[in-house]
Order: sequence, then C-alpha cells, then structure tokens
Amino acid sequence: MPDGFDEFVTERLDRLLRYATALTCDPHLAQDVVQEVLLRVQRRWPKIASLRAPDLYVRRMVTNEYLSWRRRRAARDIASEHHTLDALGRPAVDPAVAYAERDAMRARIAVLPRKQRAALVLRYYEDRTDTEIGEVLGCSAGTVRSHISRALGTLRAASSHVTEVLS
Repeated sequence: MPDGFDEFVTERLDRLLRYATALTCDPHLAQDVVQEVLLRVQRRWPKIASLRAPDLYVRRMVTNEYLSWRRRRAARDIASEHHTLDALGRPAVDPAVAYAERDAMRARIAVLPRKQRAALVLRYYEDRTDTEIGEVLGCSAGTVRSHISRALGTLRAASSHVTEVLS
C-alpha cells in the first residue's frame, strides 16, 4: 500500500463511516460507499496525500459516491427506491424516547433531496463552513446556504405536521 495511506485510514475510518452513515441513513450502504471510495483513494494516494486538505477531498469523494450511488440505484429501479424510503419513514417502535425521536428525524432527513441532506450533514454533523461544504458539493457558499435553508424549512414543516397529527 502507498506510504501514509494506512495511517490515513486508521485515523479516519470511523469518522468516514459515521459521515457516510449520516448521509445514507443506512449503515450497510455507508460501508459500501466508504469501501468503494477507499479503493479509489488507495490507487491515487500519492496525489491525494499532496493536497492541501486530503481529508476534505476524501469526504467529497464519499459525498460524490453517495450521490452517484443514488442515481445509479434510481435508474435501475425507481419503485424499489420509493419502497426503501417508505421503510425508512416508519421507524421501529423504540421504548426510549430519545432513540425514537432520532429515528423519526433520520427518516425525515432521508427523504430530503441529496444535496440538501449532504449540506445538512456537513454543517451540523461535520461542523463545516459554507465554503468547505461548497468545496465538497461543488457549488458556491450561497448555494450551500440555500440548500440548508430549504432543508431546514422542509424539516420544520414535517415536524409541525407530525405534531398536528399527534395532537
């Protein structure tokens, strides 16, 4: 393996998997996405290691792999995709309120458009700036703010709808 790659993976694998899991809302898909990316990173490690921020570059690769994975999957079977999202939308009953709330929020996040979800995860899970998120998503900081604003508006509306239904 290229020099330094092992150390990079050892130091960052857990964070990459958590990031991918937050993006995909599916730990198994997250593992697949990270594995695919790390195989490509390993082949190109000398070039990637020489970048200003190799960690951010690899995170962008994970994001792009997730986005393209979704496109490939949707192209193969749109009906299956809707079925999967419906299954995610009904979290299992959990006796712990905190877990139930987290699962419900994860389900609401799972139906957001890909870039809005990625922007939210990068902002609130990875604590990235608008500029860094823009680098990962390949868009301007203003577009990042727009993605986040729309996503939060959708989540607020979904949360208020749930509250009305339960009242």
